[in-house]
Amino acid sequence: MRKIQVQLILLFFIGFQISFAQQPQKPSSVEIYNQIKKLNFLGSVLYIAAHPDDENTRLISYMANEINARTGYLSLTRGDGGQNLIGSQLRELLGVIRTQELIEARKIDGGEQFFSRANDFGFSKNPDETLQIWDKDKVLADVVWTIRKFQPDVIINRFDHRSPGTTHGHHTSSAMLSIESYKLTNDPKIYPEQLKYVKPWQVKRQFFNPSWWFYGSQEKFDAANKSKFTKLETGVYYTGIGKSNQEIAALSRSRHQSQGFGSTGVRGNETEYLELINGENPKDRDNLFDGIDTTWNRVKGGKPVGELISKIISNYNFSNPSASVPDLVKAYSMIQLLEDDHWKELKTNAIKSIIASCSGLYLEAVAAEQEATPGSTVKLSLEAINRCSASMELTSVTTLPDNKTTVQNSILQNNNDQKINLQIQLPNTIEYTQPYWLKEKASIGMYTVSNQENIGIPDIIREVKVVFNVKINGVEIPFERIVVYKYNDGVKGEMYNFLDIVPEVTTSILEKVLLFGSTKSKMIPVKVRAGKDDIKGILQLELPKSWAVSPKEIPFTLAKKGTEQIFYFEVTPPTLPEEAVAKSVVTVDNKRFDKDEIVIDFNHITKQMVLKSAESKCIRIDLKTSGDAIAYIMGAGDEVPESLTQMGYKVTIVKPEEITPEKLDSFSTVITGIRAYNTVNALANKQKILFDFVKSGKNMIVQYNTFGRIVTDQIAPYPLKISNDRVTEENAKVTFLAPNHPVLNTPNKITTKDFEGWTQEQGLYYPNDYDAAFTPILSSHDKGESAKDGALLVAPYGKGYYIYTGLSFFRELPEGVAGAYRLLSNIISLKQPIEAPKQELKK
Repeated sequence: MRKIQVQLILLFFIGFQISFAQQPQKPSSVEIYNQIKKLNFLGSVLYIAAHPDDENTRLISYMANEINARTGYLSLTRGDGGQNLIGSQLRELLGVIRTQELIEARKIDGGEQFFSRANDFGFSKNPDETLQIWDKDKVLADVVWTIRKFQPDVIINRFDHRSPGTTHGHHTSSAMLSIESYKLTNDPKIYPEQLKYVKPWQVKRQFFNPSWWFYGSQEKFDAANKSKFTKLETGVYYTGIGKSNQEIAALSRSRHQSQGFGSTGVRGNETEYLELINGENPKDRDNLFDGIDTTWNRVKGGKPVGELISKIISNYNFSNPSASVPDLVKAYSMIQLLEDDHWKELKTNAIKSIIASCSGLYLEAVAAEQEATPGSTVKLSLEAINRCSASMELTSVTTLPDNKTTVQNSILQNNNDQKINLQIQLPNTIEYTQPYWLKEKASIGMYTVSNQENIGIPDIIREVKVVFNVKINGVEIPFERIVVYKYNDGVKGEMYNFLDIVPEVTTSILEKVLLFGSTKSKMIPVKVRAGKDDIKGILQLELPKSWAVSPKEIPFTLAKKGTEQIFYFEVTPPTLPEEAVAKSVVTVDNKRFDKDEIVIDFNHITKQMVLKSAESKCIRIDLKTSGDAIAYIMGAGDEVPESLTQMGYKVTIVKPEEITPEKLDSFSTVITGIRAYNTVNALANKQKILFDFVKSGKNMIVQYNTFGRIVTDQIAPYPLKISNDRVTEENAKVTFLAPNHPVLNTPNKITTKDFEGWTQEQGLYYPNDYDAAFTPILSSHDKGESAKDGALLVAPYGKGYYIYTGLSFFRELPEGVAGAYRLLSNIISLKQPIEAPKQELKK
């Protein structure tokens, strides 16, 4: 099991390795010293909110690095329901990215990361809706589980439980569940099944962390009575590393690249406020841990350990950290005798890391290849080097999960690098590498994690490891290392990935939505990839009997691991409209393989592999299109261009700097991607060209933008203001405000049936103030709300049309929602009546 002991990886590890997330940490003398100071503090604080980016990194960094408390962040969701500014991944794939961004953020600010099983299903307007879609009891159980496992003395809520409906429903729900858990965690009758692994726990204090945006403005917050709040001066300057707390917090927040949350560090005084919600106020109001024993005295038999560590801190030699090794080894031995399992495990892991750092003990297990299959043999290259004068002996190494121990009894001389070659036999039953929360079928609101012990673990669980058993000054200490794969990049240098366990063969249908506008057949490409050498098998494309597939099967041979080949099936749809799921299946030696391997690889996070069912949605649709060439200007990232290609359009991605009258002349329509006017600064200088394009008789379709951070206040040729209006209920009833408008009638007759089966949300960020030139086409609203009429606005401009839409086409099209395709076709097809040429009057 891969345990992320982030409490050991302090903010001080923020050098060049940030760009290459998998590289091992190599702490400096100052960094090691701060680890030792943290070793002598036995207090914990847990910050709770709803999403990646909700956390207050300034406060987390302050608690972890100034107070030296064990600090955790429980994000109830993995951020699956948001948008993506760095790629086209959405839903669970976006959740994988944001999970890794949070893990990297915690490496910088010194916190640990946890999650519940709640699925971020998108924006929710109130906690009642949120807790209805989430399984409230299961999410509450996860909050209780995390508290019992983490054992915080203090909990801090990011959001106010008393203000439902004033912010995202997930936000308020996170606070409400946190408040409810306060009285439950110490009751053994509550979720008793957890007590097989954890003990009841009572939090001492629970706070709410207000800020100016809860008050509406900085001015109102400054004027508010805060005399009863706990006040923390968090604008600390860390002399050892030359950075302020805010600068470190900014680096942490800037890990949220998929959300565009790059943050500029600041310096100087800064105050955070906390309002007590549960528990007794500290007598020293500005000390969260006042009255809580945070010394080793809180652990039976721990006092001598604390005294020894205090001595180590006092005698620490910044020029020679290895001078602390003998006393650190003594402290390690003393910790092993403690009865308190919780602090024993935490401090054991911490002190082992410190011993390795002080001594320069470098231990690494590298696989010869980056991927391996179950049942295969993996060649390992082990490295062990002691870079100090302490007496060390590598007694043995144990490989996992085969649990095979190889005796070494090798003296580790100072700076004498030792290399060992081993093989590990992987069991046939070893799990594939993938996010564990995606292995089982999920609901809209919840991921399924059957194993109680896995709930809350932030990262992929990796089973292949090596334990180096090293005897230091006569005391044997096990050091566990996850097996990695590394290589040299000619530009970036040493690069790391983890060893991934993959299926023998994977397959994928290259198009995730297959549109059939008539009974004409299509050639469907299907890819097969070998996970090991010498793969021979049969490829089939499974569809219902009403869909004809030819050939029935395709035999293939792939000689080398990593080889890919594309095969083609001819698919003929049924006569009448119908939807079906096509599955790509490979049979090898009577074993069925039907997984698609998806790789997510960005420099700021660890490379990820996700296995999804190898399938696509097939739609026999009554779809008529007109118009031809489309220029698409990408915004935050979406898959709309691929969907347009499926519809039969010729789509060209046009870069902002390429926008000229001559470049656009060959296109009939320009479409801007989601949030283009939030993310593409160059568009501010291209508006006249785009509006002239429309005026000449073409169409411009602008997909949704948020109302903040718009690059120009003239995104339309007429006045138009974007609001926060949205319809989150995807099946909300739609009323046609302009039923006779061509956009609802040509070339496809749009009915309310076309709005059935939409996913996540109907639309977002609708304009609510717009010029009379715009015709609002649709109206809908969430339950209990007033009508929202800005989902689709159409305005003639010159000889063409300018269209603004907040409808969530970017979600509906990749999900194969037929009505979204039909409506978008009508929008693209809009044409103004051709006027007869004016005749001159005869004189």
